[in-house]
Amino acid sequence: MCGIVGYIGKKCNLKKVLIDDLKTLEYRGYDSSGIAIFDGNMKIIKAKGKIKNLEESLKKIDIKNSELGIAHTRWATHGEANDINSHPHRVGCVTLVHNGIIENYVELKDDLIKKGYHFVSDTDTEVVSALLDDIKKKEKDNIKAINKLTLVLEGSYALGIIFDDDYEHLYAIKKDSPLIVGICDDCNLIASDVTAIIEHTKNYMLMNDYEIVRLSKDKVEVFDKNLKIIQKEILEVSWDINQAKKNGFSHFMLKEIHDEPTVLKNTISEYIKDVHTLVNKMPNFSKYNKIHIVACGSAMHAGLVGKSIVEEYANIPVTVELASEYRYKKNFYDKKTLVIFISQSGETADTIAALRNVKADKIDTLAIVNVVGSTIAREADQVLYIRAGVEIAVATTKAYMLQVAMLILVALNIAYVNKSMDVEEINKILKEFKKLPKFVDEIIAREKECFKVAKEISNQEDVFFLGRGVDYALSMEGSLKLKEISYIHSEAYPAGELKHGTISLIENGTIVVGIMSNDKLAPKLLSNIKETVARGAKILIITTDNLNMEFDFDCHKFVINKVHNILQPILIVVPLQLIAFEVARQRGCDIDKPRNLAKSVTVE
Repeated sequence: MCGIVGYIGKKCNLKKVLIDDLKTLEYRGYDSSGIAIFDGNMKIIKAKGKIKNLEESLKKIDIKNSELGIAHTRWATHGEANDINSHPHRVGCVTLVHNGIIENYVELKDDLIKKGYHFVSDTDTEVVSALLDDIKKKEKDNIKAINKLTLVLEGSYALGIIFDDDYEHLYAIKKDSPLIVGICDDCNLIASDVTAIIEHTKNYMLMNDYEIVRLSKDKVEVFDKNLKIIQKEILEVSWDINQAKKNGFSHFMLKEIHDEPTVLKNTISEYIKDVHTLVNKMPNFSKYNKIHIVACGSAMHAGLVGKSIVEEYANIPVTVELASEYRYKKNFYDKKTLVIFISQSGETADTIAALRNVKADKIDTLAIVNVVGSTIAREADQVLYIRAGVEIAVATTKAYMLQVAMLILVALNIAYVNKSMDVEEINKILKEFKKLPKFVDEIIAREKECFKVAKEISNQEDVFFLGRGVDYALSMEGSLKLKEISYIHSEAYPAGELKHGTISLIENGTIVVGIMSNDKLAPKLLSNIKETVARGAKILIITTDNLNMEFDFDCHKFVINKVHNILQPILIVVPLQLIAFEVARQRGCDIDKPRNLAKSVTVE
């Protein structure tokens, strides 16, 4: 959530540079933005709403070419979204931007008020600025002052800091919030995400908690928590800037759906030559007799698909839990339990906290993430990377598909280890796996069929999704995708639960989406759908060609290729994504940046 950028380097039109960099972070979610530039004087400009509002404000202010500045997109946590609460915040000699939440800010604020500080905002960030200014009254060395700050703050933070007594340097530090350092020939940068630096450089450093970085225009120094200078590995971004552009598509979400055949092929290709390749390319799962999957949002829905598949084919029990609950509850695991953490960004705050709890208990962990070198990837015992490339739209599409694909591969691996499937059957499935990118492409080519169905949904305010077994897990993702970008109230239910209360919500004209891919469960699902038809529901059924039949009720159908049951979820989700996209487009919603949402949830 939120976005930080900072620049120190050659003199340039820095307001344009910082604005352009901020725009690359819009997908993270925000409701206000601000900028601080030193051009002989410290100038701070903030604006509620979109970055274009900040641009308009900047037109009214004369800012000379500069070589030092910081900027921020804010997602409100403390205080409403307005110009005053926006970052940067300046108190005394300190100007800074902040991502995260300071948990003890009330006590700190009370102490600072007693010392004579006056606060104009409702934010925890202004308190950090004042606290650092207060520390600076006794500690003139900026590195030591920042280090002393960390001894007092409780919570999460990534800070970009400018001191009035040192306009030759830009400072930064992080704890439990993402921060990187971009390294360039003519400038150095800080940012929340590599997307903000890619126009300048592909070279970057990952910051660890409590490390302090001091940047000049030609030098980067990193200090550990003992204030010793350390050498950091310089990494290189593996994708190019075109992946962060729409490339002719109307929206990033649509582009990313169209990316799915390619990224699916990229992710699975190294594993699916044969069963021996699959086993050798993955961790050794032989010691585990139980799996916990921990994630949030769509990643948790991918985990539910994984649970169904692993239990069915690998024959070991799986629990799936929301990270925000798992981190606070009593968990029952032992040395034969593997805990899998799923996150697109690898920076999801609740998932990181849960991972650290599990590691503290010395239980084995595995990460399934997209972002190389992210916190979860670094801290888990083992990691499996999906190859989605950059995903800009807040509503995940291709990353979700690849999370499911990776869990299928894990299930096949464990099935081999447990001898719950024979080698011949696994190799047959892997051979069919190779065809899936082509099948996904064929479904995407039929997007107009999905768009036609979307027309009927777009004027609704309530939609219900029904499924049984793995189709229920897919229903949950279809429902979330619809509600998060179209703002239609949508719910997913196991079809068998319909009579236990939910059917009271079905009335004439209610849209019901049924997912039917399992031939054993199809008759049961159809019975449940007929119960809604009898109460006036309008039906959309997403099914496979082997179950395509004439129903004794009116409905829309979207029929996809029948593949092995273990692979079917990858195809089922594509029309759900396309329908949600088109519903949101017809309703005039901000599809790539839905209201109140953020791409990477880095606060609790």
